[in-house]
Amino acid sequence: MTYVRRLAEFAVACRDGELPVEVRDDVPGRVLDVLGNCLAACADPDGDAAPAVLRAVRRWGGSGESTVIGSGDRLPAPSAALVNGTLAHALDFDDTHLPSVLHPSASVVPAALAAAQCVSGVAVRDSGAFGEEGVAQDAFRAMRAGAGDGDAHRGQPVAAHDVGPYGGEPVGGVSGAGVVGAVAAGIEVCGRLGMASYLPQERNSLFFEQGQHATSICGTLGAAVAAGLLFGLTAEGVAHAMGVAASMGAGLIEANRTGGTVKRVHCGWAAHAGVSAAVLAAEGVTGPPTVLEGRFGFFQAWLGGRYDADALLSGLGERWELLRTVYKPYPTNHFTHPVIDCALALRRGGLDPSRIAEVEVGVPGPVLRTIAEPWEEKVRPRSPYHAKFSGPYVVAAALLGGGGLGLALEDFAALDPARLELAGRVRCVADERASEIFPRAFAAVVRVRLRDGSTVEHRVDSSRGGPEHPLSAAELETKFRSNAGRALPEGQVSELAGAVRRLGSGGTVEEVLARTVRMSWPGRAHPMR
Repeated sequence: MTYVRRLAEFAVACRDGELPVEVRDDVPGRVLDVLGNCLAACADPDGDAAPAVLRAVRRWGGSGESTVIGSGDRLPAPSAALVNGTLAHALDFDDTHLPSVLHPSASVVPAALAAAQCVSGVAVRDSGAFGEEGVAQDAFRAMRAGAGDGDAHRGQPVAAHDVGPYGGEPVGGVSGAGVVGAVAAGIEVCGRLGMASYLPQERNSLFFEQGQHATSICGTLGAAVAAGLLFGLTAEGVAHAMGVAASMGAGLIEANRTGGTVKRVHCGWAAHAGVSAAVLAAEGVTGPPTVLEGRFGFFQAWLGGRYDADALLSGLGERWELLRTVYKPYPTNHFTHPVIDCALALRRGGLDPSRIAEVEVGVPGPVLRTIAEPWEEKVRPRSPYHAKFSGPYVVAAALLGGGGLGLALEDFAALDPARLELAGRVRCVADERASEIFPRAFAAVVRVRLRDGSTVEHRVDSSRGGPEHPLSAAELETKFRSNAGRALPEGQVSELAGAVRRLGSGGTVEEVLARTVRMSWPGRAHPMR
């Protein structure tokens, strides 16, 4: 059996069988974290990427199948997934899988929500060549029927009248339990593709070494799995969806170094491509059976044929990479988190910022390219978003004090002159101990030389929220409420949290997404209009 077929068989078992209790209980938290991040992003008055994407997809038109978080637009499922995935990644607050260092939920969850809501539209019954008996196929094919209606983003789903050859019954397609299974499978496939790229002797992801964004490359296939399951595809159909998606995933991480807003779109494009690939597979487009391991397949094209097949395939359904995916306490690049932890600890210990002469930040060698180079860009970041990828700026912000769980979104609303001044006195270096630990965990040391010549330092071997120090349920609740509360009234935030928690026990995606839209913004224009 080929690699992609083994992954597809596993994915269908997640939909049609019983998930382990710990996996089933974990997934609603992933959805809640993504929705909170999306709502915070859609309320960001300085947001640029997501509003631009929304304007673009409105121009594309199409039938209204799925909801855009925050704005309430109804768009074709791939377009809604594009906007919502962009929102999910826009603030760099999304979860991270270790040691592959990719962000799976920001692509997979938006794809699943869009596909599930699309499938909950108008159904017809038929069967295709590779379908189950009594196939239910829904509005996802209506995108080709309603284009050009003049106000497509306010349209309603249009029923499909036939089915493609790989259609199966969308088991749980309109139930929260079906969404939970699809999200679990999509995140797991994404994480395992990332793990296949991690070679311990390299101490890094091979994607990252070559400037490739594993989040969006692997996320495209994970999104295709989730959408394909919700569209009711059989294992053969899911394999074809992945095979098609493998020709669509992309992403470069140069924007982390020198700026640009395109990285914020990466998870949106992965979600969009994943849903599109699942639709194409449902209509009969096929992928190569050896799309992953073949001579010109995924691993050869991206990684030069260097990959760990055991990490990809062993223990499917028993060892879950999803459960190794950690939440972020701070809205910054994850490589900066142990630096923030050190700075906050020094501040709690009584360090007076006015006494600081200079700061040395020791981090794993491989992350210097992201948070410390080019030096002139990092000490004077171009924008508040760019500052989230600056080791000097982030450590300065933490030493001077921040909000939320230590640093909050408000701390990156604008570039602060005092933080910029202190950032100019920060030096980032490779630290041997942190490099040995990386990327199994993120470690750092911060050494501060004071004006009287004395020094203080603090070291952490695993950042807050990481494998050794996971965020508590109360901290995750605080993060969600803080994020969602930027866009929604307090009562609606509570309703949304309740709807998400009911996904595995009778709740629906419609109930969830209906609570992500705020119809009025007193005193100002809607930020996503």
